[in-house]
This record gives sequence, C-alpha cells and structure tokens, in this order.
Amino acid sequence: MKQRVITAVVALAIFIPLIVYGGLPLTIAALLLGIIALDEILIMKKMLLVSFEAIVSNLGVILLILPDNWLNFLPDGLNRMFLFYVLVVLILLHTVIRKARFTFDDAGVLTLAMLYIGMGFHYFVTARADSLVTLLYAMLIVWLTDSGAYMLGKQFGKHKLSPKISPNKTWEGSVGGTIAATVILAVYLWFFPVQYGWIVMILVTFILSIFGQFGDLIESSLKRFYGVKDSGKILPGHGGILDRFDSMLIVMPMLHLLGIV
Repeated sequence: MKQRVITAVVALAIFIPLIVYGGLPLTIAALLLGIIALDEILIMKKMLLVSFEAIVSNLGVILLILPDNWLNFLPDGLNRMFLFYVLVVLILLHTVIRKARFTFDDAGVLTLAMLYIGMGFHYFVTARADSLVTLLYAMLIVWLTDSGAYMLGKQFGKHKLSPKISPNKTWEGSVGGTIAATVILAVYLWFFPVQYGWIVMILVTFILSIFGQFGDLIESSLKRFYGVKDSGKILPGHGGILDRFDSMLIVMPMLHLLGIV
C-alpha cells in the first residue's frame, strides 16, 4: 500500500502540471506513454523491442497519436491513414520474410494494438487542445467510475460482473460506479459546461462511464489471455501504462464519436 501511495503521489505531481499546461509537453508525454503501452503488449507477446515488427509498430503508434496539425506538411493524397496503411503492409510483408516466426496472427495483434493505443492517446491530446475543462471532464469520468466501483463493490458487491475475465468486479460495483460518476459530474457540468446542454451531457456521462468500464475489461481480457497479472512494472504498485490508461483509451475516442472533441 505504501508503494502504491508513493507512486501515485509522484505520478500526479508530474502528470497534473502537464495536463494543466497542455501543448507540446503533453503531446510528448502522450507519445512516450503510447510507446510504452505498445511495448507492454510486445513484451506480453515475448517480442524483442528492437525487432523489425516492434520498430514499425512504434512508428505506427507515434503516427496515430500525433496531433492533426503536426501533419499539415504532408502533400495531398498522403495522409495519416495512408501512411498507417503502409506500415501495416510492412508488418504483413514481414510475415512472408519471417514465415513461421512471425505469423499473420502476430501482425493482427500489432495492428489492433497500434489502433487501440494510438487513437486513444490521440484523442487524449485532442481533448486537451479543445480545453482543460473537456479533458478533466473525461478523466474524472474514468477516475470517479473506477473509485466508485471499487468502494461500492467492496461494500455491497455480491454478483460477479465477469468472473472469467476480472473476478473481483461486481455488478453492484459497476452500477454504483456509473451512478456515482454521473451524479458528481452533473455538479461539475453545471459549473463547467462541456459542448452540449446540461441534461444531454448527463446522459453522455452515463454512456461514457459504461464504455470506460468496457475499456477496463478489455485490458483485463488481454492480460488474462497472455497470463500476466499486470501489463507492466513501470509504475510500482500500480502495474503498467495500460493498467492505468485502459479506460481512457476507450473514453477519449468516444468523446470524438459523440461530437465533443
């Protein structure tokens, strides 16, 4: 517990100034976090971080995270998604060169990982570019849902939510976390409006809280598949970057889908 607290304090001391300041420092931080998160998946798959597939995958996640205005220099017809497609083709060609050592399944996992992590951190940066209020709104959804689910689940949880994926999560905790986040953020939205009217944003909060929990379960499923307890060890007592940003990687793109950023 002491280690968890120390790590949390140090992480927040670094992270909070970054999200408040935004701009280039936050973008660089997002790029570093994205690379580390992707490398956690590579390590789970027991792939070398200096291998061809690792280097191309890291380039892919960097490309997807970059803010849109950083790529304005590209000529017409050569956009972000076409460049990403080129990188995916390189990974697919690697299945031919390496044959049995690097399979089509491996290529599929890395492509999904690049999209999952890259788009998540891209819209994290985009949310801050919209405003600090918007980014804090999204982050509070994740934090309040997670905290509410943990506390209420521990107190009242009886029915397992997904025992084969995450045995400690309960329906009571899940529902309680979403309700807690929605109620508290209704107050936040009253004083700090985001995009739509107050009533609509309460509904949006409810939806995003649910999707955030799906993000948590997705990452739990990933770890269960590879037989690991944590995605990494970079945050002592808290696991890896994927462990800390799993819900946000789903919530942030949902902000875009719902027309908020």
